[in-house]
Amino acid sequence: MDKMPAWADAVLVPLISILLAAALSAIVILAIGEDPVAAFKLMVDGALMRSSGWGYTLYYTTNFIFTGLCVAVAFHASMFNIGGEGQAMIGGLGVALVCLFIPFPHWSVALLVATLAGAAFGAVWALIPSYLQAKRGSHIVITTIMFNFIAAAVLNYVLVNLLRPTGAMDPATAIFPQATHLPTFQDMFAPEGSRMFRGSPANVTFFIAVLACIGFWFLIWRTKLGYEIRAFGFSESAAKYAGISPVRITIVSMLISGGLAGLMALNTTMGEAERLVLNATEGAGFIGIAVALMGRSHPVGVFLAALLFGFLYQGGAELALWTNIPRELITVIQALVILFTGALDNMVRMPLERLFLAARRRDS
Repeated sequence: MDKMPAWADAVLVPLISILLAAALSAIVILAIGEDPVAAFKLMVDGALMRSSGWGYTLYYTTNFIFTGLCVAVAFHASMFNIGGEGQAMIGGLGVALVCLFIPFPHWSVALLVATLAGAAFGAVWALIPSYLQAKRGSHIVITTIMFNFIAAAVLNYVLVNLLRPTGAMDPATAIFPQATHLPTFQDMFAPEGSRMFRGSPANVTFFIAVLACIGFWFLIWRTKLGYEIRAFGFSESAAKYAGISPVRITIVSMLISGGLAGLMALNTTMGEAERLVLNATEGAGFIGIAVALMGRSHPVGVFLAALLFGFLYQGGAELALWTNIPRELITVIQALVILFTGALDNMVRMPLERLFLAARRRDS
């Protein structure tokens, strides 16, 4: 066997890639006249050392878990779903409609119905690209990218012309009824009068994201459908020979993928904003691609990668607030992480494989 151990592929390769990205980011920070060590300490302090910082970090993490799992499902079926952004937008529309027009007695009932609505709307938005891929041969990358722009246009029209309250200027809905407001971490974990998690948007949706990771693992590795998805992803011809329908797997995989993206709206629309706003996704659908790549399409890896990007988002906000380092630099750091974990993955993987192979030969 000439490959490295599974633990090295899952842990060591991403870790070295992150360290390389961090080293290059430090050089960029030095080039603009700032201290990279002080910048890193500020990011850690702002994102991890205070409860409010943790609240924001976990809020962003929740978004990236959903979009990372969205991309990961498609990866297992050998598809590249770049439409998570649009699917999350339309999922937000589903969440908003049920919150605005159904009188709920309690947030728990509202959360259950909104979960179904967000997943259903996101899945429906993924249905057309998946059908075009399965039946017409249209490439899923092209159609999902196009549907991101269509989703933005649809959402803009609905907010401006149909759901915007009379006299309001913002392209947004009215605030959802009180019975739909989700408990925040401050509500759940802070004692009376405590400042713990004060002002942070982290809410109960984080635990829905954790359950989604568990459900993802069970689906992909413990069910017949998951086996068929993985078999189709490894070899379409072999899957067809085994009686697995490519059309069915393509469509079902994308429906699950779109549904997971739609669930992100629980966090942004129902949890944080408590209304539907135009730019609620804030690029999380695209970050999900990097999260799935870094996490090797495994739910544990996706969770850890989402936590890293949540740290970068919150830490980057701290840098922009307290230093002269521009907020855009965090986008550069994210791009470097994506570059090393994605495009330059073999630059780390191949030398490591040679090292493990040499060590194996010495032992034998």
